[in-house]
Amino acid sequence: MELDINGRNGLMVAVERGFVDIVALLHKCPLIEINHQDNDGNTALMIAAQAGFITILNYLLNFYSGVDTEVRDPRGFTALIKAGLQGREHCVSALLMHGADMNAIDLVQQRGLKDWVLRTGRFETLNRLRSLQAHPVAEQFCESYIPEWPELKQLVEKSTAIKTTSQKLRQRLKESLTFNFPHDPQDNGVMDHMVRMTTSIYSPLIATGCRPLCPTSPPEIGKRRFAVPELLDRHSRKELEESTISHSNGSITSASPTAVSTTSVSLTSCCQDSERRESMPSGGIRSFIPRSMAHRNSIFPSGCIPAIEVTKSVEPTPKKEKKTKRQKGYLEPPVWKYKEAKVEKEKQKKKQGKEKEQEKCKRSSSQK
Repeated sequence: MELDINGRNGLMVAVERGFVDIVALLHKCPLIEINHQDNDGNTALMIAAQAGFITILNYLLNFYSGVDTEVRDPRGFTALIKAGLQGREHCVSALLMHGADMNAIDLVQQRGLKDWVLRTGRFETLNRLRSLQAHPVAEQFCESYIPEWPELKQLVEKSTAIKTTSQKLRQRLKESLTFNFPHDPQDNGVMDHMVRMTTSIYSPLIATGCRPLCPTSPPEIGKRRFAVPELLDRHSRKELEESTISHSNGSITSASPTAVSTTSVSLTSCCQDSERRESMPSGGIRSFIPRSMAHRNSIFPSGCIPAIEVTKSVEPTPKKEKKTKRQKGYLEPPVWKYKEAKVEKEKQKKKQGKEKEQEKCKRSSSQK
């Protein structure tokens, strides 16, 4: 609850510095107010959005309950507008898929997200907005997604069809006269389909590394997404185990499980101790955290920390090697004249000091 000079709490300071591990730990503290504003009107979500910390932003959206994306600063800027001003395209897409208002307007100049993006010259962010509006629903995260490419059959039939001599001649002339320049992948093309397949629920990477909570309700622009603690508070263990939770128009509804949702892949680890592992039915939220974001020992990412015995080595510690004298025939760094003069002056001062000390000793002995 303590605040610094700028009015920021511990979570906001950790977000500003980019400390992901501390942000992951503080979500267990019930006293932290996620929508707290500092003296400038910024929240933790605004700081992460305008700084471009996409990992921290996703963690705040998915693991902190009650995050308000429409909080405004004194100028009327939301976290989405601030991310667009700084050209943080990944943060913009994450906020839009979480349900942030794209049509929000600031209070001073009455400009929206697209106006500020164009005014600041963030054309990559503008292209990301256009692509998101063209495909507002992430269909690959839904169970009804068809993994087959629809244009494949037509292309195969076209390539295997018998061609006449005139068609063959045209194709050869076209191939010899056209130039291939690098260009962006086509929409609904091969590259687009491959990206969707690798990020879909049917992908082996998603099936083994993730466990989606709402496969019947994929992310969509403008749809409010609930955090993991909110889902755990509203639903019991049996509902989370036996049914699939879905988001619909700002409310949560439970749906019957399907064949894909009920299948699960068990991941074995080197440590089978129940105390060192957390699971979703036992209330452990860490099971939903990706490996790159989980607070764990980076040396042993599997969660199994072996017992380490400390023993003294029998061999003595090696001594430092003495510096060898300069040998001829090797390159040596140049010795500057001012450095030589400085060294000679220091030597003369030392000699003079020794001579004075010897004179003092002689005088004291003669007086005795």
